[in-house]
Amino acid sequence: MPTQEAPALQVDTQYFTLAQPEHPFGLENGGQLENGSLAYETYGELNESGDNAVLICHGFTADAHAAGELVSEQNRRGWWDSMIGPRKAFDTNRYFVISSNSLGGCKGSIGPASIDPKTNKPYGSSFPEITIGDMVRAQYKLIESLGVRSLACVTGASMGGQQTLEWILSYPNFVKGAIPIACTARLSAQGLAMGEISRQAILNDPNFNGGDYYDKQIPAKGLAIARMAAHLTYISSPYLDAHYGRQRSGANLFAVQKMLQEEGAGFIKRFDANSFLTLSNAIEKFDIADETGSLTGVFGSVACKILLIAFSTDFLFPPNEMQEIYDALISENIDAAFETIDTIDGHDAFLTDWKKLSEIVSRFLHEIPLRQ
Repeated sequence: MPTQEAPALQVDTQYFTLAQPEHPFGLENGGQLENGSLAYETYGELNESGDNAVLICHGFTADAHAAGELVSEQNRRGWWDSMIGPRKAFDTNRYFVISSNSLGGCKGSIGPASIDPKTNKPYGSSFPEITIGDMVRAQYKLIESLGVRSLACVTGASMGGQQTLEWILSYPNFVKGAIPIACTARLSAQGLAMGEISRQAILNDPNFNGGDYYDKQIPAKGLAIARMAAHLTYISSPYLDAHYGRQRSGANLFAVQKMLQEEGAGFIKRFDANSFLTLSNAIEKFDIADETGSLTGVFGSVACKILLIAFSTDFLFPPNEMQEIYDALISENIDAAFETIDTIDGHDAFLTDWKKLSEIVSRFLHEIPLRQ
């Protein structure tokens, strides 16, 4: 008889107070946040030992809603619902799974659109620079408040993969396992160049107003174009050929052009231009190599088991960049493995090619013991 699918998890987003005037949150590049929260969700139960927690770090424009049905938004499914839940790769019968929206975002965590208590207006251009390290330290404060004593695993793709690398470097004795997916130790020149197109699209929108547009027209055209440019780095040429080719959508538009236009139009309804710039800046400035650009010796303090996962057609973070991380880990005699998933889906395969991903992740997680 076929296995009946488990009922969807029913969840609501929660909020952790990250900073208050009497307890500000200091930032790596100076300055501090004197108020603000992190949006987060949890799935499953924390065990008595506090060591069965899995932290999900999302990639760039996602939110805290990674799994289940969000009751407050007409049962909207989470962006990694195929991976998180009973009997799924991140099995909530075994693990306490935590997902938070990134610091600097616009999905419930403090970011440029949040209210600055000093002015009672959105921060806008005055919001301070945020780093990947800041995001990870904020996550640490969150999971510590939940009673987590160690992480069975931390994982994420893209910007989430960068956070995963930061976790194993900043908290090496707190993490038992790590799965960085489709990321790099530092963004390549190609990645920086593609990011510049998106940034300039936003900065040159007449409505951007230096970032202070919240009581005016938003820079919708610039943000839409920024998303269109970014989206092309998330998919591959074989994917575009297979799904669109030179099909037409009407007399004057190709189907692939219509897809990009729809991608941009949908994005401006759910994301903030200043957050796009803030998070892009954090991704671009993330660099764990030494001054010579080498990773030799960088991972010497790492104490956890690591699984690196790349995608064969990833244009943004190609497999050879993750190979460089793997080689550096092996040179330090760290327990690491590296898998490249063959797919035409490009960088976005971490969302779409979940069956292959689930098999690899499940196998890895079962090698990490829990005290229960």
